[in-house]
Amino acid sequence: MTQPYAASNPAGESADVVVIGEALIDVVSSSDGTASPTTVEHPGGSPANVAYGLGRLGVRTGLLTSIGDDERGAAIARHLASAGVTLLPGSTSASRTASATATLAPDGSASYEFDITWDLAPVAPAYLPRVLHTGSIASFLSPGASAVRTLLEQSYRETLVTYDPNIRPALLGSHAQALAIFEDLVPLTDVVKLSDEDADWLYPGLGLDEAAGRVLELGAGLAVVTRGAEGSLLATPATRLHVPAVRTVVADTIGAGDSYMAALIYGLLSRSSDGLAPAVLEILGRTASKAAAITVSRPGANPPTAEELAAEPVPMPA
Repeated sequence: MTQPYAASNPAGESADVVVIGEALIDVVSSSDGTASPTTVEHPGGSPANVAYGLGRLGVRTGLLTSIGDDERGAAIARHLASAGVTLLPGSTSASRTASATATLAPDGSASYEFDITWDLAPVAPAYLPRVLHTGSIASFLSPGASAVRTLLEQSYRETLVTYDPNIRPALLGSHAQALAIFEDLVPLTDVVKLSDEDADWLYPGLGLDEAAGRVLELGAGLAVVTRGAEGSLLATPATRLHVPAVRTVVADTIGAGDSYMAALIYGLLSRSSDGLAPAVLEILGRTASKAAAITVSRPGANPPTAEELAAEPVPMPA
């Protein structure tokens, strides 16, 4: 039976943002070569991380995903709830919760193994949030990817749609197949964020400006390309704006891109009526860069709260 993908949260308020995509357990196994490997598990998955980041920023957020009714699924649910994120009806539909295992060698190199299936229970919109976000494995991996596309097709004319493909080549088919899926989805979106690695993989041989231009040609109103310590590019049909990264001491880069994405959505919700004027893009880019800098300054995927993000003014150019 088809059921609503979104419902009121416990306070009786509808979510401002609905995120659709995978939630999984990241398993990190490491060894120094002299002892038995140590294994640590923590909730992950790019869409789930974005939802968590939004919750930490105080945004009413719901996540539509597919996890199992098992111990790992319960860990994900607790993690999301700790940030105030609502797990939406139909999300506990998998036979088991997906996982991604990273094995770290003594030299720091890593090998990865995925145990993931992606499907969604039959769902239909119960209401339209202010922003609908999706991306990553959920937008490429069958059979669930077709359900994601259908939900975007049902919603994109009435709500703001954001998309982060977060390319994972090991889980994709051929480059041609993945590019076709990506370019089929972009016309159903308003804002697309790529990392420089995503852009290089999707459009080898094109510069980042040209890759952003291709996304705009496909119909997005805003294309964002993040470049790590080199900052980010925000592009609209009328504007190209390069925003520097916020300098910080890096503990690790886990969760930086997802934190940037969550803060970008946060900024889009908070912007004035000036649409995507250059001054608005400047604030969006610098707010998202600041959130990413806070995240990389401490270990793990630990995105900022709204209070931390507001603790100091967003740095602006001199």
